[in-house]
Amino acid sequence: MFVFCDLWLACQSKTRAVKAAKSEGMASQMGLHTAQFQTTLAESAEDLRAAQALRYQVFVQEMGATGPAVCHDQLLEADALDRFCDHLLLRDMARDGQVVGVYRLLRQDQAAQTRGFYSEAEFDLTALHGSGKRLLELGRSCLHPEYRGGAALFHMWSGLAGYVAAHEIDIVFGVASFPGTDTARLGAPLSLLHHRYRSPAALRTVSRQVQTGVELLPIEKVQTKAAMLQVPALIKGYIKMGGTIGDGVFVDHAFNTTDICIVLAADQINARQRGVLERSGQRGSIL
Repeated sequence: MFVFCDLWLACQSKTRAVKAAKSEGMASQMGLHTAQFQTTLAESAEDLRAAQALRYQVFVQEMGATGPAVCHDQLLEADALDRFCDHLLLRDMARDGQVVGVYRLLRQDQAAQTRGFYSEAEFDLTALHGSGKRLLELGRSCLHPEYRGGAALFHMWSGLAGYVAAHEIDIVFGVASFPGTDTARLGAPLSLLHHRYRSPAALRTVSRQVQTGVELLPIEKVQTKAAMLQVPALIKGYIKMGGTIGDGVFVDHAFNTTDICIVLAADQINARQRGVLERSGQRGSIL
């Protein structure tokens, strides 16, 4: 694992100049900057290492993830796909720019350079590929525990909105997770999502895992309020912006999660952020 991480970071350093130039050109477009928070793209191996360290803290130490993407020696969660992606970082300037939030971003043109989208290992994306839309996969999203439920997520999504607009993305999608792999306890929330927020056929993804142990309930047997309380905050946020859910789940034992695939029209992200800014009276460029 130690060797893998060092080899990977060495490869990443070769793309440093390209990343820096791209990030510099987008720096003024990466969402709402305030005295405390700033969103930027990773420009260097050091930036990426900070992102991977936060991912290790959240996914490995907090959620119990394991597998070949985990570097316990260096306390990093890193995989071979990272070097093809952009990495959106949320920094707390009151803590010397500490990275407190991360989004991994993989555009369709970047995915074409490697094995494809990360989600394709878990979900059939045929409908998305055939849609003719410009696609962006969101992945490895996480916030430091001290920054959840507050302004940090708003700033993360503001930065994401800027990236989406700059690259003229049509559809954003990705795997979102329920913690744990005990699917028997998830019947109610998964049934609610399936009946109320299922993706249209033209954009519907399908799990590659046939046997998951999930039994969907008829909607009339689902207690909506109780079921929604079991839905993680990030998934709720996507739904509020118009996100929809593909068919089935994928139980990821390595990450200790039960995954669904969410699809969202990109213009909903910008519309949502503009509305928040207007209501709050804050000034800042979404682009």
